[in-house]
Amino acid sequence: MTTEVRRLRNYINGEFRDAADGRTIDVVNPVTEEVYATSPLSGQADVDAAMEAAAAAFPAWRDITPAERQRALLKIADAFEERAEDLIAAESENTGKPLGLTRTEEIPPMVDQIRFFAGAARMLEGRSAGEYMEGLTSIVRREPVGVCAQVAPWNYPMMMAVWKFAPALAAGNTVVIKPSDTTPASTVLIAEIIGQILPKGVFNVLCGDRDTGRAMVEHPVPAMASITGSVRAGVQVAGSAAKDVKRVHLELGGKAPVVVFEDADIAKAVAGISEAGYFNAGQDCTAATRVLVHESVHDEFVSALAKAASDTKTGLPDDEDVLYGPLNNANQLAQVSGFIERLPAHARVEAGGHRVGDKGYFYAPTVVSGLKQDDEIVQREVFGPVITVQPFTDEAQALEYANGVEYALASSVWTKDHARAMRMSRSLDFGCVWINTHIPLVAEMPHGGFKKSGYGKDLSAYGFEDYTRIKHVMTSLED
Repeated sequence: MTTEVRRLRNYINGEFRDAADGRTIDVVNPVTEEVYATSPLSGQADVDAAMEAAAAAFPAWRDITPAERQRALLKIADAFEERAEDLIAAESENTGKPLGLTRTEEIPPMVDQIRFFAGAARMLEGRSAGEYMEGLTSIVRREPVGVCAQVAPWNYPMMMAVWKFAPALAAGNTVVIKPSDTTPASTVLIAEIIGQILPKGVFNVLCGDRDTGRAMVEHPVPAMASITGSVRAGVQVAGSAAKDVKRVHLELGGKAPVVVFEDADIAKAVAGISEAGYFNAGQDCTAATRVLVHESVHDEFVSALAKAASDTKTGLPDDEDVLYGPLNNANQLAQVSGFIERLPAHARVEAGGHRVGDKGYFYAPTVVSGLKQDDEIVQREVFGPVITVQPFTDEAQALEYANGVEYALASSVWTKDHARAMRMSRSLDFGCVWINTHIPLVAEMPHGGFKKSGYGKDLSAYGFEDYTRIKHVMTSLED
């Protein structure tokens, strides 16, 4: 039986369009490895059209009141709830994610985040007006930056799109967003939903590949470029944006240390870490994939974690017992497999370490122990369902190992000692530190890293302010 191949289209200036030159990309379902859609391979003409539309729409969108932007975003949130099942189906086809978990773990946060930024639209703050020089009054204005070029990743196509467009629109900017070439379906559906609410040109979607994204960032119109992706991609974006001093917002890779002390509740730690490490097939920059455990409980922890891995199930989207689905694409499966194939002789695979089945990009939940700090799998982001375990002797060594990578996005500490938790949270060089938990996020709190994990914040008032600029206005008090 042949699967019907759908045609996805760009959304530019309120219209769905093919690429100007007619080129397309095949989109593959990672569960079946079959082509289920084609999407535009957008070129320079498409980028020009989208940027022109966003630039033309910007003045009117900028100048409406915050209350009007709030109402529009609240309508979008309501529409997401109404179209939830359609969004879930599109995202699962995009990624192979379990339907049930997408319904409970992605739709509610997305809707909440849109509503948070709807409220933030009316809460822009600055210093109060004042006289800092005799006879003159100073005012600080916060303004939208302009057109935003945004590139979303394939691990959370829907949610990362929300993280980008919601604060940008709330602040009064217009948007041109590009989904990953492997996961365009849910973003195109979002355009269909938003297109019923926003004025034309305010929100635009361009499908395409890396060259499309590069053309967006290098285009003279956008005042800001935002990307969630790899360090390599972030370096390229920053370099391209530097040519015309464009503002850049980068959320890049992660290699989260998970520090488990001897007084931690081992059973609770194993349960929390295994879920946070294997959720979404470990395809999460904050995933709990690099465990550092005190030597006195190391063997006990490894044994319990291997058992948890063997009890964790991957499988089809409609199976309610699975925690995660396939890896996103064939290249990612090859990357994860390569890390395991290249393990040094001193490493031990305690669980998993192999592909599951002969169809789809499924990989078994994996635990690797016996590692050294300079091993490739410790230093580089695997982005798969692989958890590594290293022993440490004391707090100082735990910090040395934890901070001893080039990433600095997220981390967690597992201990019953409050003072130790506070010392660790102060010294861990990561944008987020969880204590006795790992991976919860809320709209009110910022998410973003340091070092090669990028800069700028998503979520929260800080993420909102990233999409604004500050202007000083000084006026004379004399006639």
